[in-house]
Amino acid sequence: MIHVAGLSKKFGDFTAVDQISFDVARGEIFAFLGPNGAGKTTTIKMLTTLLTPTSGTLEIDGLDLRTHANDVRKTFGIVFQDPSLDGDMTGAENMELHGIFYHVPRKIRAERTEYLLKLFELWDRRTSVVKTFSGGMKRRLEIARGLLHTPKILFLDEPTLGLDPQTRNQLWTHVKRLNQEEQVTVFLTTHYMDEAERVAQRIAIIDHGKIVAQNTPDGLKEETKTQSLEEAFLSLTGNTIRDEAASSNEQLRQMAKMWGGNRR
Repeated sequence: MIHVAGLSKKFGDFTAVDQISFDVARGEIFAFLGPNGAGKTTTIKMLTTLLTPTSGTLEIDGLDLRTHANDVRKTFGIVFQDPSLDGDMTGAENMELHGIFYHVPRKIRAERTEYLLKLFELWDRRTSVVKTFSGGMKRRLEIARGLLHTPKILFLDEPTLGLDPQTRNQLWTHVKRLNQEEQVTVFLTTHYMDEAERVAQRIAIIDHGKIVAQNTPDGLKEETKTQSLEEAFLSLTGNTIRDEAASSNEQLRQMAKMWGGNRR
């Protein structure tokens, strides 16, 4: 479903993603782990056509992103770290707007909205204004909205960041159910090791823009002779998942420098 080979992204002299390669099978739940500034979000932005790769091959469902970007955009749903809902609209209105944007026929739009809002336990609040929702409710609505047009792939960039454990577990239960029932391929990044170990079938670990390991959760532990995924991650990168804020800041500085130069 996803094929990446030799993918790189540079911002001026700074290399954010450096010659990475991986494949994600249809219907798979695939996790991308790395410290802050490792290149996770840059990779997702390339996968979702928001950034143009500097070099390498990138295909989604057999389509080359460089030549079929519009067709590729129809195949996926996405939930980024930053909120994207309209807080002054109701839950149903946010779903409706998304369905219109993706040209989902009205009857199917209504059926999918009801199904997804019930699945994510939001149907009773469908007429409530979104700014009255809790953080967990907003996150569930964003994921439900991302699935409205029946995408083949769902990209989730830190979807449960800041949520309490009970809400995180509830959200992943719903996502796994849709993965099994509709064979939606899920590509996720997360800061929660227990989450990745429990949910993902395979994991790629990226550090300093390079993929340093790919395997199942158990396979990564076997490779590093460790007892937990967090220990395996530490063994492979030398950092905890939340380390390297300095690296993240450096990436932002380099990007800002490049953009500033382009505006002159």
